[in-house]
Amino acid sequence: MPKLMEPPPCSQVELVSEILHGVSVADPYRWLEDQHSPSTREWINQQTRYARLYLDGICGREQIRTRIRELLEVETYDTVRTVGDLYLFRKRLPGQEQACIYMREGINGKDRLLVDPSKRGTGNHTAVKALVLSPDGRLLLYEVKEGGERTGTFELLDIKSGERLPDILPRGYLRGFAFAPDSKGFYYVHEAQTATRPFYRAVYQHQLGTPFSQDREIFFAGEHERIRLGVTADGTRLGFLVCKFLEKTRIDFYLQSLDSGQSPEIVVSDAEYSFGPRLVGDRIFAITDHQSPNLRIVEIRTQNNRMPEWVEIVPETADRINGWIVAGEYLLVSRIRGTSAEVAIYDFSGKRIANLPLRDNETVRLIHGSYTNNEFLIETESFMEPVNIVRCFAPSGKRTLWARRRVPFPRADYDSRQVSYASKDGTLIPMFLMGRRDVLAGGSHPAILTSYGGYGVSVTPQFSVFVAFLVERGCLFALPNIRGGSEFGAKWHDAAKRRNRQTAFDDFLCAAEWLVQTGRTTVDQLAIFGGSNSGLLVGAALTQRPDLFRAAVCMVPILDMLRYHLFDHAHVWRDEYGTADDPDDFPVLASYSPYHQVRQGVRYPATMLISGDADQTCNPLHARKMTARLQSASASCHPIILDYSKERGHSPVLPLSQRLDALTDRLAFLCDQLQLSGDEVRCQLCSS
Repeated sequence: MPKLMEPPPCSQVELVSEILHGVSVADPYRWLEDQHSPSTREWINQQTRYARLYLDGICGREQIRTRIRELLEVETYDTVRTVGDLYLFRKRLPGQEQACIYMREGINGKDRLLVDPSKRGTGNHTAVKALVLSPDGRLLLYEVKEGGERTGTFELLDIKSGERLPDILPRGYLRGFAFAPDSKGFYYVHEAQTATRPFYRAVYQHQLGTPFSQDREIFFAGEHERIRLGVTADGTRLGFLVCKFLEKTRIDFYLQSLDSGQSPEIVVSDAEYSFGPRLVGDRIFAITDHQSPNLRIVEIRTQNNRMPEWVEIVPETADRINGWIVAGEYLLVSRIRGTSAEVAIYDFSGKRIANLPLRDNETVRLIHGSYTNNEFLIETESFMEPVNIVRCFAPSGKRTLWARRRVPFPRADYDSRQVSYASKDGTLIPMFLMGRRDVLAGGSHPAILTSYGGYGVSVTPQFSVFVAFLVERGCLFALPNIRGGSEFGAKWHDAAKRRNRQTAFDDFLCAAEWLVQTGRTTVDQLAIFGGSNSGLLVGAALTQRPDLFRAAVCMVPILDMLRYHLFDHAHVWRDEYGTADDPDDFPVLASYSPYHQVRQGVRYPATMLISGDADQTCNPLHARKMTARLQSASASCHPIILDYSKERGHSPVLPLSQRLDALTDRLAFLCDQLQLSGDEVRCQLCSS
């Protein structure tokens, strides 16, 4: 039987009421929005003690930890960058707390350590990431993060000498960066945390070895919180992209020659469509949804004193573009066709040369292309196969393995299949099922369900240590392709966007109902999980149908949909969700906002909310307020706990030991609530 819980700590009610568009809205825990107040800090301490009392007492916890360690403590590679025959990348050796930055000269060269965060003496929460290589391959820009913060410090390394240069951009947001053609300086857009004018948006030119106070401002976009400015460059030009997040998002794009000394030339002005430019030699390519909801790639041709000409290179199709890179003289374009990936190779005239050979149920991400040759790198993975980095060549698409993550998971014993079910409005929704072969064959089993349902993000097969552990213990994993993604083009996204958000929740709830109605599981064996926008999905599901689930894991979520846009930079999500400031958005948001839909005396499922102080994307106030409200309202004996960390943020950069602790807690929670025994877990496994 699941472990019984003591009553949770009492959360003080300080009722705040306000009138929004003529409607009275009550907010009993607004005081928990103040992260630094003594009362909030004491409340967090009480919640942590309460959660630990439960989690530390779960039977089989050490066995869970042992298996998670086996799955996590493996060699990993990511974030590969190339210039010429140099490869820069992150690698974490088994047992290391954080990944280090390495360099490899030539495909068969030895890996040379460049940056080791453990040598900085700042603790194991310090993480590093390679960002940009200079054109001559001599300098590396890399980011240093502390914990899960969104901000970072940006440093330059002389690769040959191994010395860190004094030209350091302090903690803040780096919105744009480009090395000068001679690599003796760089252009940048930086929003420093300590800036005296934090909303001043400008591009600066910096010469290496000189004080930043001497930097020259070369472009000014305005001074406003809701303006973002980026910079890109090729050998002779700079591009300035200005995004204005106002009532509607509007975009400007300017081009400036490095040699002429003339003012920037406007290329796109006040556009209400998306526009993502890329300077390639003497060409300007851009991806846009202008007259093409599923996106197309165009070339922008500029001529003196004439309007820029748009030439279509890669036309729109029924399948939405979800990634593109340039490799030598070719464009690589990835699309999702239903639930399958496709990568097409085009030349610069727009002729389709070939398709990259892909495997069934394989997720592919285009990660880097070389402008100097036809080589490009991709990441591949599936439900049973962890991330591989693959080296490819255009135009043939020939692929060779560059690096593999060898996780001890017996993939030959597992399989996946696709089914479909009818949503509330009759629309057929595809869904992946994955698990042990005997579980897929039929019968009722514990099940775990997740999806995403927003921002046009398509869900495709990916390897997860979290899921791998649960399916080893006999769970069925279900992943429906609910609306809000782009699996079937922009219309699939629009069907659950903004005021249509309930459609995504209906699709998700109908997936859960299908699993129960078909005898795949029962409501006492069904758990849901998700993070960020998927955390909103979990919050909406457990408040709308608390009777349908036994347990929920809700990670770094947004849950107060009437106030989300008032914190950090969340106002940029207006197009996706709408805001309570809009009288037409307000009733829709109020109807599903999980925090506001909690009802007194309802039997809510066991719920684990996860967040931390450093989350500057989905502010931790959401998890804090939701925890207090659920604990106060729930009439069930199921635990409602908050897993909270000072260092945890939205970025996945926690050290290995804390990732191990966090996964152990989450999986112990689910094992306890779903009554998963340890008999079927197989330790010390070797990959097939």
